[in-house]
Amino acid sequence: MEQLYLIWQGMPSLLSGTLVTIELTIYFLALGFLLGILLALGRVYGPLYLQLLVIIPFERLFRAIPALVLLFLFYFGSSFFHINISAFMAAILAMGLRSAAYQSEIFRGAIQTIGEDQMKAARSLGMNTLQSIRYVILPQALRLSIPSWANEYAVVLKDTSLAYAVGVTELLRQGRYIVARTFGNALLVYTVCALIYFILVFIGNQLLRFLEEKYKIPGYEIKTRREQSVLERI
Repeated sequence: MEQLYLIWQGMPSLLSGTLVTIELTIYFLALGFLLGILLALGRVYGPLYLQLLVIIPFERLFRAIPALVLLFLFYFGSSFFHINISAFMAAILAMGLRSAAYQSEIFRGAIQTIGEDQMKAARSLGMNTLQSIRYVILPQALRLSIPSWANEYAVVLKDTSLAYAVGVTELLRQGRYIVARTFGNALLVYTVCALIYFILVFIGNQLLRFLEEKYKIPGYEIKTRREQSVLERI
C-alpha cells in the first residue's frame, strides 16, 4: 500500500512529464514530416547535383550519427558558435532533423512505388510538375506511407527519453526525481514510466492503423507494401 501511495503522490509529476514527452514527439515528427517530404521529393524529382551535394549527404549523416551524440552536438556544440539555445530547442533540432532523414526514406519509397505512369497521366491532363505532385503523387504516397510512418512514430516517441541527457524535464526525468526524493523504489517508478510509454505507443499506433484501414484501397496495399519495403532498403 505504501508503494501505491507513493505512485499516487508522484502521478502529477509523471503526468506533467508525459505532456512534455507528447509535446516533444509532436515537434520531432512535425519537423521530420515537413523536411522529410521535401527531401524525398528532391531525391525523386530533383537534379542530380542537388541530390549528391545536399540531400544524400544530409540523410546519410543524420542516420549514421547516434541520437544521443546528435543531442550533445546541438546542445553543447552550439556554444562553440556563440549561440545559446535551450535544451528543449536543442532536442527538437537534433531529433527532428534525425527523424527527417528517416522519414525521407519512407516517403521516397512510397513515391517511387506509385510509378512514373501516374506522373505522365497527370501531365497529359495539363498539370505541371508541381500540380501533379500535389494533387496526384503526394496524396497516394502519404496513404501508402502510413504503416512505415507508424513505426517511425513509435521510435520517435521512445527516443524522447534521450532528451533527459541534456536536462529536458520529460517523463523519464520526472521519474528520476521521484526516485531521488523517495530514496529508492526505482523498479516501481520506472515500471510506471515504461507503462506510460507503452500506452502512448499503443494509442498512436491504433489511431494510425485506423487511418490506414480508412484510406486503403482493397487489393492495392498488398502489392505496393512489398515494393515499398524493397525500395526503402536501397
